[in-house]
Amino acid sequence: MAAEIGFIGVGNMGYAMLKASMRVFDRMEILYTDADWQRVRTVFEETGVRFAQSNAECANGATMIVLAVKPQYYPSVLKSIKNIVTEQHIIVSIAPGITTEELREALGYDKRIVRAMPNTPALVGEGMTGICYEASLFTEEEKNKIHRFFSSFGKVRVVEERWMDAVVCVSGSSPAYVYMFIEALADSAVKYGLPRKDAYEFAAQTVLGSARMVLETGKHPGELKDMVCSPGGTTIAATSALEEFGFRNAIIKAADACFARCRGGK
Repeated sequence: MAAEIGFIGVGNMGYAMLKASMRVFDRMEILYTDADWQRVRTVFEETGVRFAQSNAECANGATMIVLAVKPQYYPSVLKSIKNIVTEQHIIVSIAPGITTEELREALGYDKRIVRAMPNTPALVGEGMTGICYEASLFTEEEKNKIHRFFSSFGKVRVVEERWMDAVVCVSGSSPAYVYMFIEALADSAVKYGLPRKDAYEFAAQTVLGSARMVLETGKHPGELKDMVCSPGGTTIAATSALEEFGFRNAIIKAADACFARCRGGK
């Protein structure tokens, strides 16, 4: 039987999405393939999900196809499925910087594309995904399927395509910045004698809790910051040092570099 969803590529992101999709689709409704056959065997042993022998077989055997490979592999993958996909397929792209227009140019202008930007916290069910698609091309049942899939590994928000590169900056790439912050914060505690394992737990839980405060209180991050900064206290001294050494500017410059790469900059 035709699968509800087929994954071309089961690396870190593809595997995270496949595992999460098992919460909303039956195992027999999922199909996958990967260029690395050792990886194919490993995923089969871990999940029991059936696999296809090739990209073309995977595309032919599923109604929604998730292209979960790195951007540099898109040309060859698109070429391998071009003569297989039809206007009945839902094609999901998670490649930063590759537009819907470029995908249609490669696959045909009658193809229905969902462009998405998930992030690696999908691995623990806490992903944040921005998606864009032309709603009039999809039935209500198909739109529900799309949202069920992306909601299986976190939160999903529909945005206009012109904002997708900004989504890459703010959620797609930014977990790396957060991990660097956690590492640096933990290092600072280790410097003063706290055991490293404890330091990572304190730092990571603090980031998690602070993020939840933003999401659940609805307060502006600046207001929440001010709640911690007592006059003449330790926190205002620390935030002053962050400003002195360009903390905000470093984050913004990182996003600028990310955005430029999305737009084809080197």
